[in-house]
Amino acid sequence: MAKLVFTQKPDSIYDDLPEERYHFPRRYLNKVQQGVGDWVIYYRPRRGSLATGQQPASSYFAVAKLVGIVEDPKDPELFYAQITDYLDFDDSVSFKRDEGSYELTLLKNDGSVNKGAFGRSVRVLGDEAFDTILKAGFASGPRQWETIADYPLSDEAARPLIESVNRRYFRDRRFRLAVCDAYQNKCAVTGLALINGGGRPEVQAAHIQPVEHRGPDSVRNGLALSSTVHWVFDRGLVTLDEDFRIVASRSLDAEMHRGLIVPGKKISLPSIESQRPSNRFLSYHRDHIFHE
Repeated sequence: MAKLVFTQKPDSIYDDLPEERYHFPRRYLNKVQQGVGDWVIYYRPRRGSLATGQQPASSYFAVAKLVGIVEDPKDPELFYAQITDYLDFDDSVSFKRDEGSYELTLLKNDGSVNKGAFGRSVRVLGDEAFDTILKAGFASGPRQWETIADYPLSDEAARPLIESVNRRYFRDRRFRLAVCDAYQNKCAVTGLALINGGGRPEVQAAHIQPVEHRGPDSVRNGLALSSTVHWVFDRGLVTLDEDFRIVASRSLDAEMHRGLIVPGKKISLPSIESQRPSNRFLSYHRDHIFHE
């Protein structure tokens, strides 16, 4: 087995859904086969990317597990890498650092980047480089308002980081912070941003496709919602259409939620497009969770 880097372009011509599948041509088949059963790190190239305060162009942005490969039934020259355990980094990790690159094998003797090797969409990643990128991706410490229950420092320090990536509390915390940060701690439906006396935001992170339905811990599978809206969303009393407009169930008590949930209103969305809900997950919610 080997750890890999998967390049995922925002404007990819392939049928990618990073949380579930990575679409690739036959020329990378042997390399991808080496990674089955191991971990991959997703990389976003500079081309087609927009650098922001949170997301530098040309950066690593998530980790996931590669569990299998299947042929594309529509094209014998294409394949799908099957993905599980996807998790966004706390912050995107820039490709460049003081040493030149996390992937030292891409550097020439003079320190410049070997553009031929760098241009490959699938690259083998050494264990040391993988661990270093992972630590950089999950380097953020506790927020000012977090308690030991939110951020169990001693427990995290006692095991290799990659073991923590699979633990529910670790994933829940990262998911919650990523989603709430993306929505600036405002409820996507009501627009309210309530902060309690200790500085903790009251908004919650809701999975669109639930975890128990194999929904990923991806910001694109999340919505920042107030506790009341979270409750009705999880129970399928409201959903969103393809244009991010609110759709209410006939079972929703209109009087109880008058002014709080407005059918037809477009929700507030993250300013960074790559953090907005994927219609793949919204479609799942409409088809399997929502009650008309």
